[in-house]
Amino acid sequence: MTTSSPLLKVENLVLHFQTNAGIVQAVDEVSLELDRGKAMVILGESGCGKTSLAKAILRLLPRNVHTYSGSVIVGGMEIMTLSDENFRQKVRWLKMSMVPQAAMNSLNPVLKVGDQVAEPMMSHYDVKKPEAMRQVARMFENVGVPLDFINRYAFELSGGMRQRVAIAMSLVTTPDLIILDEPTSALDVLTQANIFNVLKRIKHEIEASFILITHDIATSSELADRVAVMYAGQIVEVADALEFFPRPLHPYSERLMASVPKLRADQEPEFITGQPPSLLDPPTGCRFAERCNHCFERCSEEPPVFSLQGRQVKCWLYAPGEERYAEYSGESAGAEHAI
Repeated sequence: MTTSSPLLKVENLVLHFQTNAGIVQAVDEVSLELDRGKAMVILGESGCGKTSLAKAILRLLPRNVHTYSGSVIVGGMEIMTLSDENFRQKVRWLKMSMVPQAAMNSLNPVLKVGDQVAEPMMSHYDVKKPEAMRQVARMFENVGVPLDFINRYAFELSGGMRQRVAIAMSLVTTPDLIILDEPTSALDVLTQANIFNVLKRIKHEIEASFILITHDIATSSELADRVAVMYAGQIVEVADALEFFPRPLHPYSERLMASVPKLRADQEPEFITGQPPSLLDPPTGCRFAERCNHCFERCSEEPPVFSLQGRQVKCWLYAPGEERYAEYSGESAGAEHAI
């Protein structure tokens, strides 16, 4: 029995920036996969490299890039070897699109929102404006924007409507993968719920794949099929959402979940002591060690990624021979499961 290849496969992706203070190791040897029609949520504190990872995948790079390497395969196409022009013509908007952070403020204030959403179609598919506007109308209907808003300007729309317009723009060329960077961070709770309902419906109706970047654990669970936890520029855990939320494995993931208020449990939210390390000079060994309650001598060495029943965790507690490895895997110690 053969299995289909993943839509997105990222291997050893590195993105470092040159600054006046030194080299910022924003994304450091990140690897992950995403299947078609699925949604992956990337969780982590502010400053852990989530947005930089999105920009690395999409090749939206600033001028101060110091190191950019690795492999990004989308739909079987290796995009890291494409020229900038080929990437623009073959990949951006067609295979991948993005809803950027603070997207509701990224719309051009002097152009009608309908014209802005139509522009990617007219540019990449060489369609005339009337046909492009018909597609815009269909996208507006999908995301819940009234059709008469096509001829309005961004400043005439509420924050929630501007966010929906930004989502419509990312969908108008029907890409395989949409990356959303904190799509609801500046919205009220009711509007957040409405936006996530839109995303869930779109995911099922058009079988789009999503990467949702957020630090909002509670709302992310609404959309997630897979969860990746990022800390200090590295992915420290990857698991199916149904397995991750009830039982995170990495100590950092455990602390993240403990910080979420629980409606049906008499338990106060906890906090993570200390601060994330500087990405200018990240520590050797495990990068979470200084804040970890389970730190032991071996943590002075950088752990590999261990695979346990389809989950990946970058922590020495899950090395073969350790108590947690035996407890979770149900296998005897000694079998090598590092990848």
